Amino acid sequence: MAAPSRATLETPGPVVLRYSVGVAITVLAITSQYFLPQTWAPARAVYGTLVGDLLVVYGIPIVAFAVLVGAGPLRAWASRMGDATHQGLMWYGGLSVLAIFVTIVLGAIYEAVDPAALQLLNRPNPAIVQAAGNPWFWIGFSFVIGGVEETIFRGWVYGFWHGRSANWLGPAIASSVLFALLHLYYGTTYGVAAPLIFPSLFFVGLAFAATYERSGGNLVVVALLHGAYDASAFYYAYINGPVGLGLRYAPVLAGVVLLCAHWAGSTKEPATSG
Repeated sequence: MAAPSRATLETPGPVVLRYSVGVAITVLAITSQYFLPQTWAPARAVYGTLVGDLLVVYGIPIVAFAVLVGAGPLRAWASRMGDATHQGLMWYGGLSVLAIFVTIVLGAIYEAVDPAALQLLNRPNPAIVQAAGNPWFWIGFSFVIGGVEETIFRGWVYGFWHGRSANWLGPAIASSVLFALLHLYYGTTYGVAAPLIFPSLFFVGLAFAATYERSGGNLVVVALLHGAYDASAFYYAYINGPVGLGLRYAPVLAGVVLLCAHWAGSTKEPATSG
């Protein structure tokens, strides 16, 4: 494959600056929910409602990126659906297994160094607790949130670099780290045990970035996988635990099967003529 041209890889400074401002606004908008209502009483009227909270946390980043970067990274949002589904399941399955392995290793380290910290994981997840009154709404709404977050993080934060970077993995890792870290409520909830949660967020984000990359910009598949990931947690907590667990890991299993089939096909020696 020919190396990308310099024209493809070079990005004008003003464009990068606008992108950087968009990322900064996104970080500020999302993290504001963790400090602004607590420190400024008038903000509670906004953050205290679902609509107001969503308009700040997601609406501001969307408007910022739309104005500063434009719709370019989103234009292929439904491209190559078949390939995107195949790639999405493979990356999601493979990296989910890797996340489980990393979490087990970290858990063993905690058990050896500070086993009491593991008890912090028994604290209720704030995102799950808020769904107690109407879990079916949150199961369905998970797919809306999945679509919005994928538009922001894979569409703009990562997608900006699609075709602009010689190595897609660097921006994919950086965007996945940002995606994980912005789930600050895990840190405030689980304290020193929070590092056991973040590997899953990081590797899921990396899987979605890889799917975007390999499919030429598809966002539909990653939005559905993201929504299913969140919805299964609500289903597990409030509707049916075993079924919810199955819903969480069915795409992972399907992805692992596809990944194994892919590896087997790629390592199979070509038949030789007699």
